[in-house]
Amino acid sequence: MLDIKWIRDNSDTLDTSLARRGVGPVAAELLDLDKRLRAVKTDLQLQQGRRKDLSKKIGLDRAKGGEVQSLVDEVSAIKKKMTELEDEERCLSERLQSSILVLPNIPHELVPEGRDESANVELRRWNTETNFDFEVKDHADLGIALGLMDFEQAAAMSGAIFVVLKGQLALLERAIAQFMLDIHTIENGYTEINPPLLVYDGALIGTGQLPKFSEDLFKATTGHWLIPTAEVPLTNLVAGKITSAGKLPLRFTASTPCFRSEAGAAGKDTKGMIRSHQFEKVELVSIVVPQDSDSELERMTGCAESILQKLELPYRVVELCTGDMGFSAARTYDLEVWLPSQKTYREISSCSNAGDFQARRMNARYRPAEETKGARFLHTLNGSGLAVGRTLVAIMENYQQRDGTIRVPEVLKRYMGGLNIIGLEHN
Repeated sequence: MLDIKWIRDNSDTLDTSLARRGVGPVAAELLDLDKRLRAVKTDLQLQQGRRKDLSKKIGLDRAKGGEVQSLVDEVSAIKKKMTELEDEERCLSERLQSSILVLPNIPHELVPEGRDESANVELRRWNTETNFDFEVKDHADLGIALGLMDFEQAAAMSGAIFVVLKGQLALLERAIAQFMLDIHTIENGYTEINPPLLVYDGALIGTGQLPKFSEDLFKATTGHWLIPTAEVPLTNLVAGKITSAGKLPLRFTASTPCFRSEAGAAGKDTKGMIRSHQFEKVELVSIVVPQDSDSELERMTGCAESILQKLELPYRVVELCTGDMGFSAARTYDLEVWLPSQKTYREISSCSNAGDFQARRMNARYRPAEETKGARFLHTLNGSGLAVGRTLVAIMENYQQRDGTIRVPEVLKRYMGGLNIIGLEHN
C-alpha cells in the first residue's frame, strides 16, 4: 500500500510512476479526499474541545445556581454535529483507503519500460534447449498414453482444468516437492513452514490479492478464502508485529496446494497441466530490512535457479517490464523453462521484491538495533521455488524417450525408491 504522507509530498512522482504501469493520474483525487478528511478531523477536534469547555462551564454555573439551559442546548447541538462529522470522517477515510488499496506498487527505477510481455528483457540462459531425433509429445499425451494422467475423470468430478495423477506420476510430483524443500531448507537456509490453506480477508489484503483480485480466488462459505499461493500465509507471519532487526532476515518456504479460479484466463492453456484451478507449489518468502531487499531478490532468484540446474532443465531468466509485473511487485524476475512440445520457454517461477508495499498493508515493522523507540516498515519478497506441477511437466517433456517412457532425473531417483524410468513396469 502506498503511504498518504508520501503521496502528499510526491504527487507528481506518484502519477509519473504509475503511468509506467499504465495507470492514469490519481494524485489529484487522492489529495482532494485527504484534504477533506483532514478538514473534517480538524473540525471534529474543535467541536470536541468546545463541548469539553461547555461541559465544564455547565458544572461551574450549576454549582453557583446559575441558568445553564442555553449551554445544555448548545452541547446537544454540538453532539449532533459531532455525530455527523464522525460519519463523514468514516466515509471519507474508507473512500481514501479503498482508493489507495487498489493502486499497484511503484516500479523500481531499474524496471524496463513496456506495456506487455513483449517488452520483457532476457537476462541469461542456462543449458541448451533439448533436442530429439523423434517426434516429441506434450506432457498430456505422454501421461494419458502411460495411463498415469486422467483429465476426463477429473473433469467428471470437478470440472475443467483439473487432473488426476496416478502411480509413478503421483510419486514424481511428490518427489519433486520433497527435493525442492530439502534444497531450500538444507542448502539455501529457508525455514520450512506448514501454514493454513484457508485465510481471512485481512491476510489477502495484506499481500495485495484483495480487494482488487477477488474474482481470481475461491471463497468458502465460512468467510475464509483458499490460498492462491503460500506467499499469503508465509508473508502474514509478520503481520501486525514489530520484529527485532537482529532476527532478520527471515526466510520461509512451504509446499502447499494453491487454488485459483483463473477468471481472466479463458481459452488459455486448456490442454494439460500448464494452467489449473489446483496445483502444488513450493514458495519462498523473505522478510528483510530495506537496504537488503535488492540483494535478497538476486539471492532468491539464484535459489530458484539452483533447482532447475540440479534437474538439468534448460531455462532462461527474464526481467519483467512495467506493464507485465504483478500488482504488489516493485521488481520481478521470471524463470522460464524450455518445453519441447511448444518449442518455447514457459514461466515456472516468478521472484519479486515488493519493497514495503505489503508491509504497510499488514503493518509489519522492525526496530533497528541502534534505536530504542520507533519502528520502520519491513521489505518483503516472494518467489516460486518452483511451481511443482510445471516442473513435472518440464521433466516429462525434456526427459521423454522414443517409446513414450520418461527418464527420472538423477537427483530425484533417491526420492522415488531408485526408479529409473517412468512407464516401465519393472526398473
